[in-house]
Amino acid sequence: MARCEFCSIIRGETPAEILFRNEHALSILDIRPIHYGHVLVLPIRHVETFIDVPEEEFAGLAAALRTVTRAVVEALHPPGFNVFSNNGHAAGQSVFHFHFHVTPRYPDDKIRFVLELKKYKHKEMSEYGRKIRNAMRPSAVPAQP
Repeated sequence: MARCEFCSIIRGETPAEILFRNEHALSILDIRPIHYGHVLVLPIRHVETFIDVPEEEFAGLAAALRTVTRAVVEALHPPGFNVFSNNGHAAGQSVFHFHFHVTPRYPDDKIRFVLELKKYKHKEMSEYGRKIRNAMRPSAVPAQP
C-alpha cells in the first residue's frame, strides 16, 4: 500500500482537526472544504471503498457518521446538508481510503450537480433489476410478488 494520508492521521503522524473517534471511525475537518464545517468520517481500518468496509465495523462507522452529522447541524445551523462518498476514480475519489463527506448547505451556495437524467427504454428497468438482484447474496434478495 502506498502512503495513505488518512492512515497517517489515524496513527497520529500527521496533524488534523480531530472531531470524533470511536473504535471503528475517526472524524476530521476537511482541509479543503466545500463550506466551513465540511467534515470527513473515515474508518480506522484502511479500506478503499464503501463495499470494502467490513460488515462488523459498519455499525460503528455509521454511528460516528450520525453523531458528527448531528453535531455539524447543531453547531452551524445550516438549512441543509449533504452526506456523500466518492468511490473510485470515476466518481471523484482522490484519497483511496474510504470516507464520508458531511457538508453544510446554504441557499444560493452555487454547488450544483449537473445531471443528464436518463429514461429506461422498453423492459430495460426490469433487465437492470434482474442483473442487480442476481448479483446479491440469495438471503439479501426480497421475495418477488
